[in-house]
Amino acid sequence: MTETAAIIGGGVIGGGWAARFLLNGWNVNLFDPDPHVEAKLAPVLKQARHALPSLLDVALPEEGQLTFCAELKDAVAGAAWIQESAPERLEAKQRLLAQIEAACAPDAIIGSSTSGFRPSQLREGAQHTDRILVAHPFNPVYLIPLVELVAPDANDGVIATAKSVLTGLGMFPLHLRKEIDAHVADRFLEAVWREALWLVKDGIATTEEIDDAIRMGFGMRWAQMGLFDTYRTAGGEAGMRHFMAQFGPALKWPWTRLMDVPDFDDDLVDLIAGQSDQQSGHLTISEMLKARDENLVAMMRALKYRDWGAGAVLNEQERSIRSGTVLAARAGDLRDVSQPILTVRRAVPLDWTDYNGHMNEAKYLQAFGDATDRMMEMVGCDADYIATGGSYFTAETHIRHVDEVCAGTIIEVRTQMLMGQGKKMHLWHEMLAGKRLLATGEHFLLHVSLETRRPSEPAAHIVEALERISAAHANLPRPDGAGRYVGQRP
Repeated sequence: MTETAAIIGGGVIGGGWAARFLLNGWNVNLFDPDPHVEAKLAPVLKQARHALPSLLDVALPEEGQLTFCAELKDAVAGAAWIQESAPERLEAKQRLLAQIEAACAPDAIIGSSTSGFRPSQLREGAQHTDRILVAHPFNPVYLIPLVELVAPDANDGVIATAKSVLTGLGMFPLHLRKEIDAHVADRFLEAVWREALWLVKDGIATTEEIDDAIRMGFGMRWAQMGLFDTYRTAGGEAGMRHFMAQFGPALKWPWTRLMDVPDFDDDLVDLIAGQSDQQSGHLTISEMLKARDENLVAMMRALKYRDWGAGAVLNEQERSIRSGTVLAARAGDLRDVSQPILTVRRAVPLDWTDYNGHMNEAKYLQAFGDATDRMMEMVGCDADYIATGGSYFTAETHIRHVDEVCAGTIIEVRTQMLMGQGKKMHLWHEMLAGKRLLATGEHFLLHVSLETRRPSEPAAHIVEALERISAAHANLPRPDGAGRYVGQRP
């Protein structure tokens, strides 16, 4: 049964939450008294549909249903998760949360997107405080995994459920056991923001120069290692202790103006806004948002390959999506192997397209290579087996490009085993978008000894799995195009 989330407030943050839930298969009820909320939400959803599926190498669940509700009580009715994303006005949030609590299911979790208020402030006047918590995300909510989960006195069951929901959405819930104004991440952002304002006000650096200092320097280090691991490596082999001994005294030098805030007057606003317009005024906000999302996707996919930081969160989400599907099964787990086997199901990511706007030819090989790897796993040639010294090497490949495919398209690869005998595995892959054939890949592999790098006999359990699938697929018609050579006439 599909779960339902209620999003209260359809601005930038609320819209990002709606996109995150929808694209992960939840139904979403959205309430916002703004009569233009549908129009405002549309570009957020468009951006999310363009970017989020590109993060993963498996397809997300089928998108949920979005319903715009005229009444708050209709939005929260039956919702398992309710996310309040109203403007940052404490009294207004308190009134809204009280209304939500009065109308929602007794076991619903109510999260607030507040960036500064403490749970104890939000809960004033609430009847059941244990289910109201801070769930503070970061923009864009549909891409950035971090969500600060602040619920110092919530019971373990509520916290476990909240973490499970957020993790299932591909997010990283950071549970803060003590409440504090502005939580954790915003305190760092505020510190950097104050220093930046002083640097511009005092004529030390422009907005562009400050941004360059971050994005060309420590920003890249922070994206992968954060603060403390970055400084630990700066201490050399002696680590953090040496770093603190060497640089600790500098903390007493008069470098920072963190506790001194510049006057936020019209002159400062004009100075900052003018430099910002000069820096990036040649781009529309839409163009900047598109570039932001595509750059985030590229960086997070790089971290995914390294299984590091935000990339490790994506890998965990993939494992969760795969589990319980044919994409995680072994051949022996499948009762019926009489038809070509699903070996890949994914969206075409943004970085797979070329100058023609469609999938680069090299990525067809990657998709078929992934399908081959999946078939190897299914017959028992997995990482554990390979560690014992046996594997398969591809000896020959032939790809036919039948139709074009663009970024965001959900593709499936179905694999037929033309031969599975002894050392030999002959595979036929068909890439499809729905029923539309996009490409075919014919691959011939040999089992090898990784010690001698020469053909060798596979283990008995692999031979058994090969023979089972091969015998079943022998009853299928030979695929049109199998055995073709380049340039052969139809």
